[in-house]
Amino acid sequence: MSQSSYHHGNLRRAVLDAALEAIGESGPSGWSLRELARRAGVSHAAPAHHFGDKTGVLTAVAAEGFALFADSLERAADDPYGAGVAYVRFAVDHRAYFEVMFRPELYRTDDPEAAVARDRAGAVLAESARKLAPGGGSERATTLAAWSVAHGFAGLWLNGALPESAEGNVEEVARSVLELVFRRDR
Repeated sequence: MSQSSYHHGNLRRAVLDAALEAIGESGPSGWSLRELARRAGVSHAAPAHHFGDKTGVLTAVAAEGFALFADSLERAADDPYGAGVAYVRFAVDHRAYFEVMFRPELYRTDDPEAAVARDRAGAVLAESARKLAPGGGSERATTLAAWSVAHGFAGLWLNGALPESAEGNVEEVARSVLELVFRRDR
């Protein structure tokens, strides 16, 4: 974005887009506010003025990511396996957000916007996992198991550790894994 096309009303979006691009290229720690300013075509002080510091930028990324994540999960909430697939699909489609969201040391976890979105996503995950629970008070364990399977699978897929990552359909493979692990008729 050139200086001549920059509009002050878009500063937040421009900096967040620059942050997502930088995270995608070098991870959540491999960039500076000055680099974000250069990428966004704004003054070197603009990101700090708007977000305070790098943690402020990452907090905004986490908040936005959790809101998008909750939206994705809510669209699939009727099917507990579908919610797990949506989890993995989100990680694949929104890797930069995903790399920040589950690293609480990177952002302000007490930020109200981030907390509301994170809690909304967590509620959908918990409700989906309840549908998988065999009953008898194991809902929390089922939630942790489902989250662990989806998150672990997403990480393996993103890192290319699974042979299927190169050519496979992430949704098909994720669903088959989730159904195998949580199938009730075993």
